Amino acid sequence: MELGLSGKTAVVTGAGRGIGLAVVRALADEGVRVVAGARQVSAPLTALAADGRVVPVEVDLAETDGPQRLIDAAVEAVGAPDILVNNVGSVRPRVGGFLTVTDDDWAATLNINFLAAVRATRAVVPLMLRRGTGTIVTVCSVNAFLPDPLVIDYSAAKAALANFTKALSKELGPQGVRVNSISPGPVATGLWLADDGVAATVARASGNTAAAVAEQAAADAPTGRFTSAEEVADLVLLLAGDRAGNVNGADFVIDGGLVSTL
Repeated sequence: MELGLSGKTAVVTGAGRGIGLAVVRALADEGVRVVAGARQVSAPLTALAADGRVVPVEVDLAETDGPQRLIDAAVEAVGAPDILVNNVGSVRPRVGGFLTVTDDDWAATLNINFLAAVRATRAVVPLMLRRGTGTIVTVCSVNAFLPDPLVIDYSAAKAALANFTKALSKELGPQGVRVNSISPGPVATGLWLADDGVAATVARASGNTAAAVAEQAAADAPTGRFTSAEEVADLVLLLAGDRAGNVNGADFVIDGGLVSTL
């Protein structure tokens, strides 16, 4: 299927690994020039940059001016972006319960999971409005509408992100800029499966094994497995491309059927 992406330019945040890296690879394979923002430029990201399709930018998006610096670097490298993929995020299970989550914890979680996307969007929107076209795809989470006390601050941040995305779509849609989101359930990336990931953190607190925690999380979905990063990336491609030209203000859930409500 021709998606109408070849020759376009994109910025992807949180691009060093996991979903972000998969999105960068998928966009580049479709002929998109991609500026990939990451706190640390990973070896796989460096490899993708070898043929010139990908421009890695080392930037801390938790810093207030980080998103603007990334967009500025993109404009210098490839021109005004046609596509912005807000992907950067982080989660830390609160195994000690709500009362252990400090003000600093709340601020850090809201900063990286919500405000980083707000700032990147604010930096790119004037460029898109100037041309009367553009696409913003934000990676949200099922936790936006599936609150979990284990990730209470993360859930709240993602709920804010989902609301922001929907509201912005109403303002920008009439001006030619589409804004949509994707809400994955558990994804088979380091965020869940690394030595310091969700499964391992929960396992240490519960006396279980990381493998058992991950197996139970997968079993909660009717499909019985985690989503792959590449499956999320394929949704990003669809929403970013011309085939979804009248999709605006939508949220696409990819969770194997985990969320059972309508």
